[in-house]
Amino acid sequence: MAACLSHPAFGEGFRILDQSASATAQGGAFAAQADDPSAVHYNPAAITDLPGLQMTVGTLLVNGGIDFRPSSGPAIEGDFGGTFANPPPSSFFVSARLGDWLSPSFDSLTLGLGVYSPFGNITRYPRTSGLAPILTRAASPILDVTTTVAFRAHPMVALGAGLDVYTFSDLFGGGHVEVQQTAADLARAGFPFAPDDDIELNGRDTALGYHAGLLLTPVRNEQEQPLVNVALVYRSRATLKLRGQFLNRSRGFALGAKADLTLPQVVTAGLAVWPIRDTRREWKLEVDVDYADWTSFDHLDVTLSNGAVLPNPRNWQRSYVVMAGTEYTFIRPDWLPSWDVSIRGGYVFADSPVPERTFNPDVPDSNSHSYSAGIGVLCRRGGTFLGMIPCGTNQEGLGVTAIGFDVAYQGIFYQARRISNNQDQRVRGVWDTIIHVVSLNLLVNFDVPRSR
Repeated sequence: MAACLSHPAFGEGFRILDQSASATAQGGAFAAQADDPSAVHYNPAAITDLPGLQMTVGTLLVNGGIDFRPSSGPAIEGDFGGTFANPPPSSFFVSARLGDWLSPSFDSLTLGLGVYSPFGNITRYPRTSGLAPILTRAASPILDVTTTVAFRAHPMVALGAGLDVYTFSDLFGGGHVEVQQTAADLARAGFPFAPDDDIELNGRDTALGYHAGLLLTPVRNEQEQPLVNVALVYRSRATLKLRGQFLNRSRGFALGAKADLTLPQVVTAGLAVWPIRDTRREWKLEVDVDYADWTSFDHLDVTLSNGAVLPNPRNWQRSYVVMAGTEYTFIRPDWLPSWDVSIRGGYVFADSPVPERTFNPDVPDSNSHSYSAGIGVLCRRGGTFLGMIPCGTNQEGLGVTAIGFDVAYQGIFYQARRISNNQDQRVRGVWDTIIHVVSLNLLVNFDVPRSR
């Protein structure tokens, strides 16, 4: 699973907003619904509403391009690591309600686990382009292994919290933050390099963060299902003290290198309402607002073991993301009696935290508009998944109760951005980026009888 976790940047800054096909189809407006195990990320408090043992695994097919038209010189095209990001970005989440394992007295407690990447990027430019002395490739495959505990304190109130272990793995993405470029600028600065030498900077670390979530349900229907949910989620700041090497790969030259990479604190608020929710149909509308304090990402200066410092100012700003989404579900319709079918759509506006003065090709960010749509199916006992796999079993112990599949498409359209006041004249010009994302998720629900 870890070998499939490598991410291009698609979100605000280098945050990864897509962690579930259901959420992606709804523009990421999912914190107040969060009704599958990806709630471990979107709102840990919401896993209290997931019965038994539930597991979801997902992947993203990502395609897109960067079009840079410099103030002088030929146009430059970049991408996100190839025709599709490879290996494809993926995630894994699982939730388990303890009352279904132990006794009814533990019904209020639910545990969650996630392995995914909430931050990361891959950016690539031709080695022959005018950007090569600045960047030919950048990658930061940051992995988050997160554990969550959620508690329903009251029928109207659920709380969740957990730890985030931000780290890297040698199994994917090089196992470190990596920046590659040619040596032209370094040669002019006095390093004994030829201008076309290949330079690499890399580093890795493990850091701890934490997250907490609140889910309020002030209105329910006769079946005790939520009709109004209010969500509030907080994710803490974390600093990766990267330690690695400064390499001239053309000459076998190496120095130690270190830099600090600070991930921002993030606050998300969400409101979901169900105008229709009965035994046959459900219709949900949700709006989320996401605030990220990127002011902690003020620089990425690299200090070499010989005492030299390679300055890399950032001075990023606070930013926000507005997400709106809807889901309409047919519950066991007459034309598919063992299935639930959900149709989804969404919109996202993401505000860029990257100032013009320190804009850098590794994160060619600007304000963006995203449009998404998708469909989800949930096959219950009595149905057959893919015409071959029974969607439920009657066996004692760990029996399957449902199998679901979600698919979504999202187009992310970055506003063309003219850079004219940058500290490096080589990045001055017009930047235009577009990203296409196809998100796929498989969900399996298990019935776990209580111990007697």
